[in-house]
Amino acid sequence: MSLHPLAERLVAAIETCTPLDPATVAAEGLTADLAYDVQDEVVAAMGGRVEAAKLGLTSRAKQEQMEVKEPSYGWLLTGSRITAENPLVVADQIQPRAEPEIAFLLAEELEGPEVSPESALAATAALMPAIDILDSRYAGYSFTSPLVIADNASAARFSLGPPVPANGIDLRTVGCVFSRNGELLATAAGAAVLDHPAHAVAWFVRKLWQRGRRLEAGTVVLTGALTAAFPVVAGDEFTVEIDRIGSLAVAAS
Repeated sequence: MSLHPLAERLVAAIETCTPLDPATVAAEGLTADLAYDVQDEVVAAMGGRVEAAKLGLTSRAKQEQMEVKEPSYGWLLTGSRITAENPLVVADQIQPRAEPEIAFLLAEELEGPEVSPESALAATAALMPAIDILDSRYAGYSFTSPLVIADNASAARFSLGPPVPANGIDLRTVGCVFSRNGELLATAAGAAVLDHPAHAVAWFVRKLWQRGRRLEAGTVVLTGALTAAFPVVAGDEFTVEIDRIGSLAVAAS
């Protein structure tokens, strides 16, 4: 089966590290539902093996800016996790940006149209500090909400810190400090993500249910940016520190 033309162009952009000119991307009639179909085609064409899920547009302010009423999601594929053996190489990306997040590790399957933040937390085995490396395939990060959904929510690379138990942590009030090369970039609280990151996980489960899917036990979910995203150049080192959850550093070469 042939790919949607936009899926073909996005896959080519990923494989060649060549951005698409937004002015040449035909998006007429590209609804959110169709965009997720295109996303599925892109993910399948890139191998289809998922290491984690990532959520986007989880900030109320960002939703207002993009004129959308709900978040979006994408998938981080096998080989995209940053480790000592698989570092972040800027030349392998188009226009990478880094942002800090809180990641959930699920202990139980989640499914259905009525999953609540409370049930999402109850199904969570652990929390982890995370750094999400975005890489839009549209030049200048110029896109509409359906276009970024089709582009797999700008998924590129990610890194996770050590897991900690979720019990007893008020994720609304945990503080986040994000730094680059030892200099403060931004601070935030967990409430920056839909007032509580568990709201984002619950939304994700309900959205997947609409598409006939569920979250399996063992899934890692990056719940959305706590701060703005910042450009990455070779030689940078980004550090996130999140109260009671931990810290994590990612170096770019």
